Amino acid sequence: MKKIFNSKSIYIISALFVFSLAVTYIDAFVHPPYFSKIPIKILFFLVLPLLYFVFNKEAFGDFKSLFKFRKKGLGLSLLLGIGIYAVIVGGFFLTRNVFDYSNVTKNLTSGMGITKDNYIYVAIYISFMNSFLEEFFFRGFGFIIMKKYTCRIFSYIFSPILFAIYHVGMTASMFEPLLLALVIAGLVTGGLIFNYLNEKNENIYSSWFTHMFANFAMHTVGFVLFSMV
Repeated sequence: MKKIFNSKSIYIISALFVFSLAVTYIDAFVHPPYFSKIPIKILFFLVLPLLYFVFNKEAFGDFKSLFKFRKKGLGLSLLLGIGIYAVIVGGFFLTRNVFDYSNVTKNLTSGMGITKDNYIYVAIYISFMNSFLEEFFFRGFGFIIMKKYTCRIFSYIFSPILFAIYHVGMTASMFEPLLLALVIAGLVTGGLIFNYLNEKNENIYSSWFTHMFANFAMHTVGFVLFSMV
């Protein structure tokens, strides 16, 4: 336990917890229009975590390593991404007559101002930019950097759980309880897979690449629910 709790790890753990719960609270209770929420997420998932590297000059090398590109491992990320896409889209079509998905579009429109007219722009932003913010925060700052100052197992578990909890704020009202439980379990599993991919290369590109495919799948489902395809 002594290795887990030291000055640097406490700062990182606290920042991850507070920043992610802040965004979760905003999603669950404030319900701002989606495009108004973009600068909020940039603040909590990018700007504020960067302060750690600003005030810890010796950690700047760790920061640069998060973005050091390596081709190794991208093939596995591609295969996993395609597999995740198939599972999500296939799972939707297999269960669309079992679960009620109508609340998804209703909540997107009433809670976030996302409509059929602007959904394509939201899908593009989430697939590329939002996935980058989440990968930097939860896998870069919340796993690769954190495991340098805590034990590896703690970092492996803490980041995916926090990643799943963060999504509850925006998904709780969209799905019935059983489906929400499956979504949360999938998010925890996805977080573990993303950590594994990034640990191989010590950068965030592998998980970011796979994360994009997961988002492509969710937006394919969104296009169907909005009757755009």
